Amino acid sequence: MIAIIKYNAGNIRSVGNALQRLGYDHVITDDKDEILKADKVIFPGVGEAGMAMKYLRQKRIDRLLLSLKQPVLGICLGLQLMCRRSEESNTECLAIFDADVRLFPKTGIIPHMGWNNLTSINGDLLRGVSAEDDVYFVHSYYAEISSCTTAVCNYLLPFSAAMQKDNFYATQFHPEKSSAAGEQILKNFLEL
Repeated sequence: MIAIIKYNAGNIRSVGNALQRLGYDHVITDDKDEILKADKVIFPGVGEAGMAMKYLRQKRIDRLLLSLKQPVLGICLGLQLMCRRSEESNTECLAIFDADVRLFPKTGIIPHMGWNNLTSINGDLLRGVSAEDDVYFVHSYYAEISSCTTAVCNYLLPFSAAMQKDNFYATQFHPEKSSAAGEQILKNFLEL
């Protein structure tokens, strides 16, 4: 069973629909026991970092996430919340990834929204994805490049498009909205 963590951040239904298309059962939950017994956990999100972390702390999902041993996939805000801190509402995050999250410079159009390709691609999550494949982004904040970075995108500046540390994987882009490349990434995660 795949658990999609419910924490009052959008995007959950589109991830669930993508899993159904791939033939995987899932549950949308914030229940500790359901999350612990899941084979894989997906931590999606579209929303504001401060409010999301407040909900995670109130429900003690923050501690639960840090204790998980099965593969965990953060998507968009999920990736950002796995970093040390975010400039959005000056939020202390989960500190899984050794990187901070910053607002894009105001020298360009924010949010970064649309299709972009990836460079410096490596790791099991991105197997079968190439620099010619485009993936879909929508975000105003970005994670710095760090030792956890497994793919880079360049929009106004280079940033972490995908990250991985131990059993924690994350994408800044939305694989569930990224056509064939996104489907491949979701399959890779589900087959870990």
